[in-house]
Amino acid sequence: MEGGVFFLTPVTGVLLGAVLVFVLYLLSSAPRLRKEPPGPRPLPLIGNLLQLDLKRPYLSLYELSKKYGSVFTVHFGRRKVVVLAGYETVKEALINHAVEFGDRDISPVLRDLYQGHGIMFANGDSWKEMRRFTIANLQDFGMGKKKIEEKIMEEIHYLMEAFEKHGGEPFDTKLPLIYSVSNITSSILYGSRFEYTDPLFQEMVCRSPRNTKIWYPIIQIYNAFPWLARRMQAWSAVVKNVEMNKDRMKRLIRDLQDTLNTQERRGFVDSFLIRQLEESEKQSSLFHEENLVTSVMNLFAAGTDTMATTLCWALLIMAKYPQIQLHVQQELSQVIGDRWPRGEDRKSLPYTNAVIHEIQRVANVDPISIPHATSCDVTFQGFSIRKGTRVIPLLMSVLRDDSQWESPHSFNPNHFLDDQGHFIRRDAFMPFSAGRRACLGESLARIELFLFFTSLLQKFSFSPPPGVAESQLDLTPVGGDALHPTPHRLCAVSRV
Repeated sequence: MEGGVFFLTPVTGVLLGAVLVFVLYLLSSAPRLRKEPPGPRPLPLIGNLLQLDLKRPYLSLYELSKKYGSVFTVHFGRRKVVVLAGYETVKEALINHAVEFGDRDISPVLRDLYQGHGIMFANGDSWKEMRRFTIANLQDFGMGKKKIEEKIMEEIHYLMEAFEKHGGEPFDTKLPLIYSVSNITSSILYGSRFEYTDPLFQEMVCRSPRNTKIWYPIIQIYNAFPWLARRMQAWSAVVKNVEMNKDRMKRLIRDLQDTLNTQERRGFVDSFLIRQLEESEKQSSLFHEENLVTSVMNLFAAGTDTMATTLCWALLIMAKYPQIQLHVQQELSQVIGDRWPRGEDRKSLPYTNAVIHEIQRVANVDPISIPHATSCDVTFQGFSIRKGTRVIPLLMSVLRDDSQWESPHSFNPNHFLDDQGHFIRRDAFMPFSAGRRACLGESLARIELFLFFTSLLQKFSFSPPPGVAESQLDLTPVGGDALHPTPHRLCAVSRV
């Protein structure tokens, strides 16, 4: 150094240049140096879509988990998705890291259709307020209380009348079950039930998103390539279906609004309308029409589809395994006799309770949880996952985890019985998901399923159509996000 001037020798210049290049490389490649979950190499633009069966993505993801482990990455188009597989991993994420994995992923299709309103596909203050309000009102209108049992048993009588009309001849159980379960939800939402023959009720039920078979593949395409899907005719059908469903809900809400009595709440909608009036002077109130309509749509779909589908599976499985059906009926006869079942009977019916739980496990109605999103950058099982990453808890892998279930691919009520025949709870039983985003109607669903199942098996024996052997009944599921039984018919033969 001379006169304050620093002269570089050729060697020093080369070394400093190399250090500078290395620092720039580190800065530019920092994301790649983070240890991200492994997964199949994505192709440009389409990601791993060629490796996924869009009609049955749960199976594709289940197979990939065997290769890449319990935490892995797939790309739906350009969208990176982290999949969680197996009981221990899903439990750790949804329960032990409930906040970090507690946001809802709002995919392009849901963002465009629902605009962040309602309960199911929302985040932030709006979701928190709607969830608090909904849970409080579900409890007020009977969830977990005796009075909801009365509504359920009333509806079961109507369902039995519908079954009896077939006189023991084969019929499709699906629609009567959907109508019956829908009416339980309707009584909570609107304060009244509908006749099964009501055309507006039938339209509302059949327009429930998960009963519309065109939805699932086109939704996957939309989420990957919104610009492409918007030009497809099938997407126009989806939008039309949603808008017609919204219009139907708005008509029902307007009818209730016209007859509203603030001193007497008939159901959830009345409670919301009264709260709306109370906050009419409040700026930026969350109790507005969009939140009401979307919340009602969310609750109607959630309270109908999964339960009705599970009951369809239950009757089909009983017809396929007549000895198990007979064992349930014998226990019902011994414990409750000729009276109607009550919720409190569950503790006295261990075998029946075990069968119901095993039906839910094997039916696997919701094999993929509604996608979550990380609320912050998180390090999970040694992997770095960025804030806002879409996360899919693969519930199918929990219900079939061979480290948790003795015979995961078989129907085996002994999964829920100890050596003395007592009912036992299993931590890996997660049909309602877990954590902050677990199904908020779980307790209602449990009592509905118990009362419907026991009442129907007390009244009827279910069997295949004449000429069809039990072994010929197909338990192969159909569907993408909700797994339905293959279309079938059963005989409901009165036991009285």
